[in-house]
Amino acid sequence: MVDECENGDGATAARSYSHQDHKTKEAGDSSDGGDSISFLPDVILQSILSSLPTEIAIKTSILSKRWRHVWSDTPCLSFDWIIPHGPKGDIINKILDRYTARKMMSFKLSANMRDDIPYIDRWLEFAMSRNVENMSLKFGYEGERKYHVPDSFYISNSFKQFSSVKYSFIDLKLPSFPVSWTSLKILYLKSCKLSEERMDKILSGCPVLESLTLDFCDKLLVLDLSKYLRLTLISTSVRTLVIKRNIWVPGPTQIIAPHIHYLSLTNSKLPCTLVDVSSLKEARMEICFCALEDLEADFLQTMVLRMLEKLQHVDNLTFGENFLTVLTLAELRRVPIPRFKVKDLTLETMISQYVIPGIVRVLQSSPELKKLTTIHRMKFGTITKNKIDTYLDLQGVKKDQRWSLEARVFENLKHWDVESRHVASFMELMLKKTKTLEKMVVWFYSYRKGQTLEELPEMVPVLADKNNVSIVLHLFKPDHRV
Repeated sequence: MVDECENGDGATAARSYSHQDHKTKEAGDSSDGGDSISFLPDVILQSILSSLPTEIAIKTSILSKRWRHVWSDTPCLSFDWIIPHGPKGDIINKILDRYTARKMMSFKLSANMRDDIPYIDRWLEFAMSRNVENMSLKFGYEGERKYHVPDSFYISNSFKQFSSVKYSFIDLKLPSFPVSWTSLKILYLKSCKLSEERMDKILSGCPVLESLTLDFCDKLLVLDLSKYLRLTLISTSVRTLVIKRNIWVPGPTQIIAPHIHYLSLTNSKLPCTLVDVSSLKEARMEICFCALEDLEADFLQTMVLRMLEKLQHVDNLTFGENFLTVLTLAELRRVPIPRFKVKDLTLETMISQYVIPGIVRVLQSSPELKKLTTIHRMKFGTITKNKIDTYLDLQGVKKDQRWSLEARVFENLKHWDVESRHVASFMELMLKKTKTLEKMVVWFYSYRKGQTLEELPEMVPVLADKNNVSIVLHLFKPDHRV
């Protein structure tokens, strides 16, 4: 099966045929100049407008009398546009004065610390008075200016999803009384200074929390979810934990999460230990790397191998390119890796000789593998070949003994130079190293206009028949020009 896609946003191109010349007009057909959409019920129109930024939804009020007040009763408000020069407080106040919906599903606000601080409390109180369910706040950086939400914000029975993004790493100030977000299921925090005590206070007030994302949150060293996010008798939802760290933000160095089912961890060269993830069913692992930093290869190998020991039982694994590169270094130094019970494996990497040994070792250590997915797209922030070669030189790994013949096929290969033969060779190698595989899915995102891989769809059926494996191929053309 070959599935070719025309754009780079993940949409599948579909060809359809219809009898255009024999079309019969139906009631409300706009082909005669009528406005069929205006005949739709308000609830449908408001649902459509809810998917738009509020400033655009409001502009529909000039279309006709029919549209004049439709926007004012939409269940969602999105003040997500940013005016870098000049306040927008009066504009939002006027919009809220005209807003008539009694129940609000979503409230999104992007605020800057220079102009909006005097107004934010009122905006939040307005949203909470309409029992808003999904709250999203973004605060831009403006030097020493700081904003803390009012204490009343931490008491809400309506919140189901809360997202807070702060670009200034300000402290998350909590009230003296307990937090009470009794309906909250999804919590996303970015660039917050969050101590263990504060994290514990928040989680104590979220009895039905299902998903927690900590995106570059500072000060939190030990994340202990052993008392929270546990599977209850009245809920069967998957418990999710997403953590992103880098060299500037340590984030949690210990993760105790025995009840979660999904973990996405973007690590760094700073220490991190998976203490308990015993209920984990799916995990995605990657390493954040900056070209300016040193490659702490020995430390990274030790940390990655210890994490893999905690992931041996996981059914669904995803490894990123830097993670696979670290495994390559371990393989070239003859350091063993554990065996896995993974059934579904995803590799997110460009095709390169620097990931081949690591991938091969993972496949050979996965005797129960049934499905393999490879995702190839241009990525920045990968460990550079110069740092890898320098490290191997220091380790005494001889240049003529580093790379196997199967890895040398991709020597000096850049993503924008990849051709059909390279992808086919990569696929053939993957199939050769697996014995129990039933299905392979390949996603390739072209980086430049001429990179079409036109011959690849013809090669795939041969590989499928030869290896008795079902192969699905997704080819994406670039949505930009270089």
